[in-house]
Amino acid sequence: MAAIGRKLAFPGLFSVLAFIAQAANAQDGFPEIRIARTAGPIAVDGDLSDPGWKTATRVDTFFETNPGDNVPPKVRTVAYLAYDDRFFYAGFEFFDPDPSKIRAPYGDRDDVPSYTDYGGVILDTRNDHRTGLLLLANPRGIQYDAITDDTTGNEDSSPDFYWESAAKITKEGWVLEMRVPFSSLRYPRGDKQTWGILLYRNYPREFRYQMFSATLPRGGNCFICRSNHMTGLDNLPPSGHLVVAPYVTAKEDAVPRGDLGSSLVNKPIRGDGGLDAKWTPNENNAIDGTLNPDFSQVESDVAQIAANQRFALFYPEKRPFFLEGLELFSSPIQAVYTRSITSPRWGVRATGKFDSNQYTAFVAQDRGGGSVILPGPNGSSFANQDFSSFVAMGRLRHDFGKSFVSFLATDREVSGGGYNRVYGPDFQWRAGDHDTVTGQFLISNTETPDRPDLSSEWTGRKLDSHAADVWYSHSTRLWDWFTEYRDLGEGFRADDGFVPQVGYRENYGEAGFTIRPEKFPISRLRTFLQADYQADTDGNLISRSISPGIGMDGMWNSFTRLRYADDRVRSGTTTFARRQLVYQFQISPPRAVSQVVIQGTAGEQIDFDNHRAGTGADINLQATLRPTDHLKLDVVAARSFVDADPGDGGGSRRVFTADIGRLKITYTFTARAFLRLIGQVVETRRDPSLYTFSVTPKDASITGSALFAYKINWQTVMFLGYGDNRAIAEDGHYAKTGHQFFLKLSYAFQR
Repeated sequence: MAAIGRKLAFPGLFSVLAFIAQAANAQDGFPEIRIARTAGPIAVDGDLSDPGWKTATRVDTFFETNPGDNVPPKVRTVAYLAYDDRFFYAGFEFFDPDPSKIRAPYGDRDDVPSYTDYGGVILDTRNDHRTGLLLLANPRGIQYDAITDDTTGNEDSSPDFYWESAAKITKEGWVLEMRVPFSSLRYPRGDKQTWGILLYRNYPREFRYQMFSATLPRGGNCFICRSNHMTGLDNLPPSGHLVVAPYVTAKEDAVPRGDLGSSLVNKPIRGDGGLDAKWTPNENNAIDGTLNPDFSQVESDVAQIAANQRFALFYPEKRPFFLEGLELFSSPIQAVYTRSITSPRWGVRATGKFDSNQYTAFVAQDRGGGSVILPGPNGSSFANQDFSSFVAMGRLRHDFGKSFVSFLATDREVSGGGYNRVYGPDFQWRAGDHDTVTGQFLISNTETPDRPDLSSEWTGRKLDSHAADVWYSHSTRLWDWFTEYRDLGEGFRADDGFVPQVGYRENYGEAGFTIRPEKFPISRLRTFLQADYQADTDGNLISRSISPGIGMDGMWNSFTRLRYADDRVRSGTTTFARRQLVYQFQISPPRAVSQVVIQGTAGEQIDFDNHRAGTGADINLQATLRPTDHLKLDVVAARSFVDADPGDGGGSRRVFTADIGRLKITYTFTARAFLRLIGQVVETRRDPSLYTFSVTPKDASITGSALFAYKINWQTVMFLGYGDNRAIAEDGHYAKTGHQFFLKLSYAFQR
């Protein structure tokens, strides 16, 4: 086998001609892969010598789709497919001319980054050429599962499925075995099945090489639509699955006796419990429920610099219950943002499909707490959510061809009075393989809470308005261009979503030209020009930007993007010129330094707090270090500062400096157990003499946490953790604001 691998790495004329013939056949429709039932047992242990593999269907035709354009791969891959009464099986031999260069770190589930080796299958079990289930694993058996949707272009790794994998690194490369219960899959009823399937390998070396069992034409606007047809699946068991996962917790909290700096008092140890459940009664529907969900083990957010920001900052959802099926709520205007549900008491969600329609619906009770975004045309603020509410949201999508029309509705009913209701259609039309038009129109009806003690605009008044977004894109092998128009009325509110800016109209355009040099350190080079214009509903300028730039992919999975931004931005009643260099650089060198990302801006800046021009910079560094395959260090460092001349004859001086430092240390013992330590420092220093209002000279906080996790599967788990929070006191020392010990046990019962 090693000799064959070397031969494929340096193909002769006959190999090239044979490959061209295979590629030509693959371009016609959907090339078929026919599989059969196993002739013997298969144990999932990373060894393909079991009797069941001897009669499995063999697939050894792969295409390098990146950086090559559907060319013969540089390394050899052989896949084997089979099934029995309960499981679908996939086995892979990933040959490698130098196995010592295999990148195979240990990690938690779904922690399989693009700069590591991995492979697996992508299944379109409904054979609708739109949606695929990604089941991938790395050479340590670390699993990654996700849903990808051609219609939206999104890949969502938040859903988790029950399946098994085992892998081994060998002298010739590495081997992967996968066993997927039919109960974890959804497919139509029928004695004979036809599924879509793509076999995939990720091979990062001097470039990131990607290989598939089918060709993927460049400039196309779909992915799953290129799947192979898999036939031979006969008399499968009916799909359906029930998982009930109760949990219990024990917590001890400590809080200050009085003001900041006072000693802590421990509250009594408190026990609690709850339940997560998932029922898939058939291949087309799923119902999820949660009762008193606990999220204490969820990793803390990476801090973002809030100083000198006009609009609310976005933080991604991390809570498991809300992640399931979240991609179905994705739309051009983000009318659904589940983090607006700050403290759920219970929640129920249904997702499903009938004919050419897909739906999702969600209801929950929110106990309140946290903040509500109060949007505006030139900035946003917050109000405390000191009340409970009932939340409902749903979306129905009808697919036709590669296109769809959809209807979205959300509702938040506030206890004590008040509501926010948002509803309207959206669509996506794919005119051929290169053009896509997406649009959405929403109406909002709002009655604010009668709580002027929380916000001056919460007087029980009624607001009715609209929001609209239309986006057109065109993409070919060389050219791409985009244009977008947005119109959000001043009274539009989306309290269940993330819409921090309203009362404006925006036009955006971008055009780019791409070349892909061969045998060169740069595999892709794109030049582009962006233009953007925002004005409020009275026609007053909010911002204007013209920005030429360049982006490129290079060796070691690197990415560089540079653009010069010539902006005009309004702050208060004045419009300021702002010229900046906006940069981003990312690289994944081999060995200990897995990834480094540096991005930010430099040049002219605006002091939004005091409405004046200045200079400054934003610098953000993220790095992933892997001293060993078990140990991972994630480093985040960020700094933002602005210098301005207040006009007092003293010249330009530093208005503020904001810093963030974060270190996450993860030691993964096995695919089931890890220890995670996080420390984070956030600090902002100001010169009060340069502000037009009262500010503190320094704000700072330190947070730390430790978590040990043991997982038999993604719902049968044990978490043991500790958290500690501190803030700077008036005398300059860091005083404790609280700490917490917690234990969580959960077990999944399946049927």
